[in-house]
Amino acid sequence: MGRIVVRTDLAVEANEEAMNGTERIKGIRLKESRRSRTGVKVTELQVMNHYGEIAIKRPKGTYLTIEAQELATGDEDYASEVISTLAGYIFKLIKRMNKNVKPQKILVIGLGNRNITSDSLGPAVIDNIYIDIGKQQEAGVCTLSPGVMAQTGIETAGIIKGVVEQIKPDVCIAIDALAARSAVRLNSTIQLSDQGINPGSGVGNHRVGITRNNIGVPVLAIGVPTVIDAEGIVKGAGKMYVTPKDIDSDIKNISLIISKAINRVGIHIHS
Repeated sequence: MGRIVVRTDLAVEANEEAMNGTERIKGIRLKESRRSRTGVKVTELQVMNHYGEIAIKRPKGTYLTIEAQELATGDEDYASEVISTLAGYIFKLIKRMNKNVKPQKILVIGLGNRNITSDSLGPAVIDNIYIDIGKQQEAGVCTLSPGVMAQTGIETAGIIKGVVEQIKPDVCIAIDALAARSAVRLNSTIQLSDQGINPGSGVGNHRVGITRNNIGVPVLAIGVPTVIDAEGIVKGAGKMYVTPKDIDSDIKNISLIISKAINRVGIHIHS
């Protein structure tokens, strides 16, 4: 039988597979750190050139992964540490993407289907974002939940591009549910990428990418793996995806952490 290919949206997993026992991959720069109090692991993976792009099948850019095993537990002290860590990296990346200038207007986009729990992370985050936009609409944070094509009949990237052209944000933050290869990373990992996102790619439902090239402004993608390809667990179980049993409470807790981190960034851009 042929080799089983298990889909993943996580750059760290794509890199792990590409390494296949080697010490490093040409074109990939990897930096790891760990928070001593909570054990939260942060991995910054940079795809430096076309060698790296070919190796892990990701465009050149930065992929930052926060692995926090108690992310979905609802523990307040643990969540506070993750929120601080996440907020710091969000601000660092969007400032870098905005040519090292503090952005004045941010559009936060919650991708996914609100009616399917494992795909509802984006809309759940949006529900808790503090919207703070001035009367002149020149600065602040605004939000958008565009739904999915099955609900609207419209390509999601087209909806977002139209809104971007209207309100002219400095940067977009797009939140989406992802797919992982390892069950250990389900609902315990946050990935940030300065290369935007391709909705549905983790489950083989490719749509037009929410990227700078497609919508006209920098896009920071934030994703959490909520499903795993069943073939990664049971050989031969293709076209099926598995999600944790406590997915409802997990999504609630994780979405609160992400929204609080973004709210903290929103406050910072006004300071």
